[in-house]
Amino acid sequence: MDYGSPLLTRLVRGLTRLPGIGERSAQRIALHLLHAPVEESRELGRLLGELREKVGFCPRCGFYTEGGLCAICADARRNDALLCVVEQPVEVLSLERSGAYRGRYHVLGGVISPLDGVHPEDLNVDTLLRRLDEEPVAELILALSAGVEGETTALYLAERLAGRALRLTRLARGLPVGGSLEYSDEATLQRAFEGRVELK
Repeated sequence: MDYGSPLLTRLVRGLTRLPGIGERSAQRIALHLLHAPVEESRELGRLLGELREKVGFCPRCGFYTEGGLCAICADARRNDALLCVVEQPVEVLSLERSGAYRGRYHVLGGVISPLDGVHPEDLNVDTLLRRLDEEPVAELILALSAGVEGETTALYLAERLAGRALRLTRLARGLPVGGSLEYSDEATLQRAFEGRVELK
């Protein structure tokens, strides 16, 4: 659709590339920015520019940070004996919202999926193994998706961790098969943590 301005048309098209934003939502956002006070639009533009420059990944766990350790890794009140493995940083946000977990995290950066070209060496498995050697982890909780790729990754990790003096669990099946932690509600996540089961 032509919005009377090539720049406005490009902005609407650009916004539709964001997850969950269709053309109508993109149009509303673009027009809001056009009619909002100039400082509000400038501030948003500045924040978007700074986001890519300043926000990165924690060198210890892989969660979001603006340099150095993330707030979760730096929090001395966390339970060092519990380490929860997730696929992506956004899943840490979902688990934190549930309030059901107060341990540490490790972000794999995906799951094993040969059809998509993702192999074990593409994931943060080696850094996980180093953490288990260096940190006092007593239980490793696998909070991976319930699909084939998540199951494959869980089995791979169980094989790599065989022989370690470590309790290996995964979240209970309160999560839907093929579902993502990102879209799960707090009650479901809490039940999944409470009903986690042994893998070995």
